[in-house]
Parts: sequence; C-alpha cells; structure tokens
Amino acid sequence: MTTMQDREKGFEAKFALDEELRFKAEVRRNKLVGLWAAGLLGKSDPEAYAKEVVAADFEEIGHEDVVRKLKADFDAAGIAKTEDEIRRQMLELLGVAVEQLQNG
Repeated sequence: MTTMQDREKGFEAKFALDEELRFKAEVRRNKLVGLWAAGLLGKSDPEAYAKEVVAADFEEIGHEDVVRKLKADFDAAGIAKTEDEIRRQMLELLGVAVEQLQNG
C-alpha cells in the first residue's frame, strides 16, 4: 500500500510543480508581451507598462483580460493590431518565457 501512496504523493508533487511553472511562465509571458506592446506604444517606461499588463491578467481567469487591455491601448493610440495578432504574439512569447524559465 505504501508504494501506491508514494506514487500518489509523487503525482501530487509533480502536479504542484507543473502548476507553479505554468503560472510563472504566464506571468513572464505577460511581462514580455507588455514590453513588446510598450515598444509599439512608445511608452517612456516600458517596465511600468509591463507591470500593468501583468496586473491585468489577475482580473479574471484566462488571458482574455490581457488581450482586451492591449487591444484597448492599441486602439487608443491608433495602432492597428487585431486581437488575433495579439494572441499570436502572446503564444510566441509564451514559448520564449518557458525557454527562459528552463534556462534559469
């Protein structure tokens, strides 16, 4: 019976680690997409804007709150970016974020 309990504990630990890494990757992705958007928007303080983007992701579950924020900011600045373009950039930068986390 202990073997089964050990396996269960191992799976629980792996799940917790995977969730932590997913969370860190999404936060890193949001920072990277914030820096990307800050460049397009001509923000004088890209890091501060990136923090706004990271904070926007805590409004609701999922990443659509980030997409809406970026789309609204692009529209207000007269920058033509579609929601799909924003999502593609987010997906690309998620890969970069995961790679950065894996490389330390």
